[in-house]
Amino acid sequence: MAENNVQSNSVQNPRITWEGCSVLLDINNGDRLVFSRLSAGATLKIGNKNCSLRPLIGCPFGSLFQIDNGEEGSYLSRVLLSTEDDNNKQENGDCQTQDESRDNREIIDNNKAQSLTGDDIDELRRQGAKGDEIVEALIANSATFEKKTVFSQEKYRLKKQKKYAPTVLLRRPFARSICEAYFKKYPDRIGFLRVDALSLLLSMANVSANSDVLVVDMVGGLLTGAVAERLGGTGHVCNTYLGGTPYGMDIVRIFNFDDEICKRIVRCPLSDLSLTQNGTSEQNSEQADPCKMELNEEISSAVSADEISPSQHEDSVLLPESTVSPGNRIGKAPKAGEQASQEVIKTWKENGFSSLIIAAPDLDPWILVKDILPLLSYSAPFAIYHQYLQPLATCMHSLQVGKLAIGLQISEPWLREYQVCSHTYNGKGASIKKSSLYANERIRWLHPERNKNMQQLTAAPSF
Repeated sequence: MAENNVQSNSVQNPRITWEGCSVLLDINNGDRLVFSRLSAGATLKIGNKNCSLRPLIGCPFGSLFQIDNGEEGSYLSRVLLSTEDDNNKQENGDCQTQDESRDNREIIDNNKAQSLTGDDIDELRRQGAKGDEIVEALIANSATFEKKTVFSQEKYRLKKQKKYAPTVLLRRPFARSICEAYFKKYPDRIGFLRVDALSLLLSMANVSANSDVLVVDMVGGLLTGAVAERLGGTGHVCNTYLGGTPYGMDIVRIFNFDDEICKRIVRCPLSDLSLTQNGTSEQNSEQADPCKMELNEEISSAVSADEISPSQHEDSVLLPESTVSPGNRIGKAPKAGEQASQEVIKTWKENGFSSLIIAAPDLDPWILVKDILPLLSYSAPFAIYHQYLQPLATCMHSLQVGKLAIGLQISEPWLREYQVCSHTYNGKGASIKKSSLYANERIRWLHPERNKNMQQLTAAPSF
């Protein structure tokens, strides 16, 4: 009974966490990203401290927490930021930046500038000093802090804050945040699908309300969850697969979908969709192909094992469920991906799907497209994602030769990242668009590992 009340409250307040919901914990401004399911017995390990996640239940998404020391050990306390204080700090920082005349040329790094020892810091902790107070004490006892530039002072402050006063930002898991978290830590699990490529796929496939979208999702369920999120409980998302074993879609559980949206996410093998109305098959039966069935089983088991198995590293993206004590376990999230009913399949055979999205890095796009295109309605758009260009070029050439589609184009999304001064950036982001090149509306630091080529093929079929 209590569980039903919690779920009903979550529907009324989707911006507030509830017991049993999935959250994305951003530790120290992106240094570590952790997915977790909130419960009274769930814990989070930061450094050598285990903190309970109970204080996070009932707080709005976007809340900031900080580790404090109490009589019973370390705990997470919510930090309430004042708008006036932030504005004053920003104005003071802008003035100091404009009047900057100091430099670091006279500073010698000989480890003698700090007069506060480790024993003194331990004594402050025993006295109940908070992390911010320890950071201020370190700044006050530094002989070179006032001689540094404003940029160096802020860098020093952030370094000490991450060590003595780590912060935890409570983020809501949705398509963008989940994609960014996986791409940062485990890009191979989602086929190196970047957030700007994901948004381009949804736009080119014209995913909108009341659409029936057919997807071939071999990226762990990220594509299926993104499509269902955009549909908002209308239409259907049909996740099709080859053989008899469906592909894994464990990432869908992180989206916090309600029962209504989960009912709209269904699965159906491609052999059932390809059957004609009189019961005959237009193509060879897939169930007799043991190689494809073995491939599906390997892919599904790999994604499921990566998502559920506990990680041995502290900087893992996934927080294992073993951190929740058995006595405090709560009900599981609504399960998505049930088998499609015969009535819905019959409707799809008569009317066709409104759009198609394929994200299968391990398969040849042309082999999939030539069998799936007849399932679409007239003039329905489709989009194909692949990490490399050559499979898409081959597929595009085959479609042109067979005159199966019109308006074919290959787009290569790219992300340009900037480093800007705080007083010259207005926070609204920047976008650059030229021809078929797309830039994400975000400014952040350049990361060399993110500079990977990703292509996708978008078009509309011709019948």
